[in-house]
Amino acid sequence: MSTKHEQILQHIETLEIGSKISVRQVAKDLAVSEGTAYRAIKEAENQGLVSTIERVGTIRIERKAKENIEKLTFAEVVNIVDGQVLGGREGLHKTLNKFVIGAMKLEAMMRYVEAGSLLIVGNRTNAHELGLKAGSAILITGGFDTEEDVKKLADELKLPVISTSYDTFTVATMINRAISDQLIKKEIVLASDILIPIDGTYYLKQSDEVKKWHELNQETKHSRYPVVDKQMRITGVVTSKDIIGVPVETVIERVMTRSPLTVTEKTSVASCAHMMIWEGIELLPVISASHKLIGILTRQDVLKALQMMQKQPQIAATFDDMVTAEMREIKEGQQVKYECAITPQMTNPLGTVSYGVMMTLVTEAARKVLRRIKRGDLVVENVTFYYIKPVQMENIVTISPRVIEMSRKFGKMDIELYLEDTLVGKALLMAQLIDHRP
Repeated sequence: MSTKHEQILQHIETLEIGSKISVRQVAKDLAVSEGTAYRAIKEAENQGLVSTIERVGTIRIERKAKENIEKLTFAEVVNIVDGQVLGGREGLHKTLNKFVIGAMKLEAMMRYVEAGSLLIVGNRTNAHELGLKAGSAILITGGFDTEEDVKKLADELKLPVISTSYDTFTVATMINRAISDQLIKKEIVLASDILIPIDGTYYLKQSDEVKKWHELNQETKHSRYPVVDKQMRITGVVTSKDIIGVPVETVIERVMTRSPLTVTEKTSVASCAHMMIWEGIELLPVISASHKLIGILTRQDVLKALQMMQKQPQIAATFDDMVTAEMREIKEGQQVKYECAITPQMTNPLGTVSYGVMMTLVTEAARKVLRRIKRGDLVVENVTFYYIKPVQMENIVTISPRVIEMSRKFGKMDIELYLEDTLVGKALLMAQLIDHRP
């Protein structure tokens, strides 16, 4: 039988897109406490089933498909621009395809407005009405209101009219930033992207006998299986080591390893690889918020995903990408060094390079050197960094990495940073090496 938490999530999924959800109403409908209802609604928000908007409330939205992650819903736009919904609340769940800045004459502006777009415009009531009739939502900048006729039209067409106190340029920048953040998230491969789903997963139940393990082993040639209870919650893992010398009629629950390492759908593949290598395991169960088994990850699938990540083109740049893009390789005989020009974006309020940028330069230099020696990637385990002298903007820093010790799984490096001939920073870095070969 499912828990109250799961029942609430199932109830939310059955609600019509665009409908309002309140903690009090959910608690009343399902006869649960308001605290239980609140926690379940927050979990639904994490899963992308609902969106909470100030001065509007919580509404049921359509979960976005992965290929559509770079698009925003109008509900998300309200949160991004700290907006107020003037009309068309029932359309907040819809997804915007593009946004148009209405800074031109009305006739020219309307050539770019189409269904599914967002028209960003100031106090131009005629533009508000024409935009709605063309199928576009309206974002009014400068904190202005609109006429009652426009609000009624928005309600009829189920297209949001949103007001924000920010100016047009700031609003456009904020929305662009949000889309860029979505693209960066899209590039990060998660467990949900590569897991073997439950309908293709072999698992054992607590009540099964060891004989069942032998049957699965003969069929799949695998030696490690997750163990679940009657509600499909993960309770353990059983491996070949657990059943050595155990009679075949023994119940699995008696021999399994309890409290196994698990990950959620939102765990990054890099974190999964780190756990598998550090703990020396070949399989990770993937669980839901209610600890139900939803799939598994194998070591081979994780390593293949890491290989593919290296080949993916960069769509949106993170700050680390911006910093490392400035690095230039210099060869001095057998030694490789790197130079980096310090731009204003890399500095702190005092005009000197920030500590975080220094750490990025250190780790990226180590990654580049270790990749020359050994295929694969690294996870930094420990860095001891000494910031010796400040470095101002528009200077060029030379990064000189040196391998101290290297093994199959670990690397230790000494990294020095120079400004001309002056030592400005020094680091000792230890990293765990991830071999991409399965």
